[in-house]
Amino acid sequence: MTVHGLPAPSADTALYQSIMEAGFTAFPERLANWRRFKAAQRGERLDYLPVKLDVEHVSRCNYRCTMCQVSDWPKMTRAADMTVGDFKSLLEQQIGVVEIKLQGMGEPLLAAESFFEMIRHARERHIWVRATTNGSLLHIKENYKGLVESDICEIQVSIDGARPETYEAIRRGGKFERVAENCRLLNAHAAQDGRERTRMWVVVQQGNLADLDLLPKAAAEMGFKRLTLSLDLTSWGQETWERNNEALDAHDLLPVEKAWALVEEGKRLGVEVTFWAIDSKYDWSDPAKLCPWPFERAYIASDMRVVPCCMIANPDVLDMGDARDLTGVWTGERMAEFRRAHLEGRIPEVCNSCYRDPPAP
Repeated sequence: MTVHGLPAPSADTALYQSIMEAGFTAFPERLANWRRFKAAQRGERLDYLPVKLDVEHVSRCNYRCTMCQVSDWPKMTRAADMTVGDFKSLLEQQIGVVEIKLQGMGEPLLAAESFFEMIRHARERHIWVRATTNGSLLHIKENYKGLVESDICEIQVSIDGARPETYEAIRRGGKFERVAENCRLLNAHAAQDGRERTRMWVVVQQGNLADLDLLPKAAAEMGFKRLTLSLDLTSWGQETWERNNEALDAHDLLPVEKAWALVEEGKRLGVEVTFWAIDSKYDWSDPAKLCPWPFERAYIASDMRVVPCCMIANPDVLDMGDARDLTGVWTGERMAEFRRAHLEGRIPEVCNSCYRDPPAP
């Protein structure tokens, strides 16, 4: 199917803009970097630093989801947690950053206190911050309050089903009723605190197609006002996971008519329903439709290694260098060659799952 014409998720524009402007005022060098970024053409070597980062402060999880590479890792752990010191040093170095996703392959609330400290530090530097959680730990030590009160800008909660049997078959290790109650706690506190910045996020796959009609109501009952259905499963840049997730993929199994019906049902319930799809955007044959990651952002793994993007999210698959010298990595030859391959239509094999009909190597 195509998602052309369906509503896509977006950040709170007013909040995003106000944070960005505050950052430009507080850090003139950030504004100068942003202007260079906006004026530049895509090239192999860039005269600006990344403007966005994905920062994975933990690479461990308490779930074994059927479509996630963490399920392959011993004890669902890849590496040690990122220290608060390394996080702060990274932001001191990266003067151009206006936006951070503070989460990677791990469950961020496994390191709740340091997680909240990182959010607060980034927000003090006027950086827009979002994160994704599986929601299972929100009730522990009232983490739902700590998350909202850290002043995070968007909280996405992954809930891949509207019924316990569906959810628990995909989110292995999770308990649907516990997560649903945690979401009610989170959304009630967010409303009370005046920071309603949550979003229910569903990875659509064959195992939850039967629940799609139930999702807007489930979102409303948990207190969400935004629901996004993601229509892509990534390969994580690995052949084994490409085969696994191709068997689970349901991208072509959701009729556009049903998608629009979900939008209308959401409106009736006061829930904004949107759709996300990667391979509807990236086209190797059109320079304007190349993946933007190599030209604007990077993924920093918990052990301070640089990965090209969140769809690989594992430096053991592709390691671009030491994030303690991210500027050197960003301006170095390895990243230049990675960009050159995209610009010349030689899409790296690890990137194929994000492109429509990638060329043969």
